[in-house]
Amino acid sequence: MTVAIEMGQTTAGAPAALDLEELLATRLLVQGNSGSGKSHLLRRLLEQSAPWVQQTIIDPEGDFVSLGERFGHLVIDAEEHTERGLQAAGERARIHRVSTVLNLEGLDAENQMRRAAAFLGGLFEVARDHWYPMLVVVDEAQLFAPAAAGEVSDEARKLSLGAMTNLMCRGRKRGLAGIIATQRLAKLAKNVAAEASNFLMGRTFLDIDMARAADLLGMERRQAEAFRDLERGHFMALGPALSRRPLGLRIGQTETSPRNGTPRLMPMPGTALEDARSIILAAPPPETVRPQRRPSPDLLDQLMAAKAAPLDIRPEPMEPQPSAEDLAERRERMDRILRAILAEPDAGFRVIGVLYQEFVVRCRIEGLASVVPDLSEFRRMLTRARAGVGSDMAEDDAWRDVSVRASLLPEDMQGVFMMIARAAKEGWPCPSDAAIARAYGSHSLRRARRLLDYIEEQGLIVCQVDGVGRRTVTLVELAWATAPGDPNAAEQDSPGV
Repeated sequence: MTVAIEMGQTTAGAPAALDLEELLATRLLVQGNSGSGKSHLLRRLLEQSAPWVQQTIIDPEGDFVSLGERFGHLVIDAEEHTERGLQAAGERARIHRVSTVLNLEGLDAENQMRRAAAFLGGLFEVARDHWYPMLVVVDEAQLFAPAAAGEVSDEARKLSLGAMTNLMCRGRKRGLAGIIATQRLAKLAKNVAAEASNFLMGRTFLDIDMARAADLLGMERRQAEAFRDLERGHFMALGPALSRRPLGLRIGQTETSPRNGTPRLMPMPGTALEDARSIILAAPPPETVRPQRRPSPDLLDQLMAAKAAPLDIRPEPMEPQPSAEDLAERRERMDRILRAILAEPDAGFRVIGVLYQEFVVRCRIEGLASVVPDLSEFRRMLTRARAGVGSDMAEDDAWRDVSVRASLLPEDMQGVFMMIARAAKEGWPCPSDAAIARAYGSHSLRRARRLLDYIEEQGLIVCQVDGVGRRTVTLVELAWATAPGDPNAAEQDSPGV
């Protein structure tokens, strides 16, 4: 059965319908300058499709929280949750088929990107059994998939851009239909925008945005000027879910309204000039008394005084250096803490920042605050721990060769290689796809198989499958080989995991 969503009317007065099933397969891009009616269009689409399909909205300004009262969407205030919590919330929303609004209002740009990426990651990585159809609306998409680096950190930008790329490029097979809206096409990453097959283009004034909009709609450059003349709420539509030829349409009315409506003109208050003077120029409230900072001493005077003073310098007592036994005991305690963290069911899928924060807290509780490693060293510890390699094994001469070979791979793959190397060194069965996926921080068994293919292409391992489907992995040059193992075995059945 075809589900047609009525978006409004065409410029000729006929009903303008959107094929919802076709939209789920082809994705949608909405573009329009501020005030063009872009958010109104998204609201109309969400209201009309709410009875038919699960929805989630990435809402940077809190414009769509009113959908919760009318249509039952769960409003999630991202400011009150960690990245780990939002990733889990995304997974649970898909499992239980609950429509959601991720309200990012009140967060700075970097934290908006990080939390949106975590939530989208939860939607994307859920198990295949829960790949139900879902509309994923991202308002102001240029904030989450910027075409160029901005003021945020590279890590936050990569996380957010990766999540948006997954949504638009790989989400269809998982039932995720991306609907992205932007004020500026030129500021939106091209690989994200290029995946949309349906377009609704509203009023825009900049030449570069008009040219890109015309290209996407298959219009000639000279026709691009028409985008300047569009009225508020009027859009040019094209795509298999809308129209096979560019079609002008006017978006219909909505049942809900944004929490903060558009400011309207209103009469000025009748305050007399003298009243205004007394109000505006009243004495300011008393300042909070702050303790005075002592003036910084002049550094040159200090140096001259030290030079003129008699030389009476006594060496400060040195702290006793820890013995080798103490260092080994501290490393073992930190390894034990890290193993306990990784033993938790969802530890393999948490972002590294969350894992590091929990590790630091537990080290402080254990009295190891003075020897807590920095984040870069923690990454190396985490890679070894996911492979089941303790500090004692890492110092073994043979294992150092493994570490050198692992360094040839991207950082997120090194733990997988080390886990396979350990199984080969100990003669254990080859780890299953589930164990490899967890070591990589993913639920996807297909991704685990692609990882093995990639590592083999780099000339580090050789994979073989016997007649009954069991897999053996041999490390090149080291001549270590795993015992045959079942790739489809459950994770807990893999030794060393």
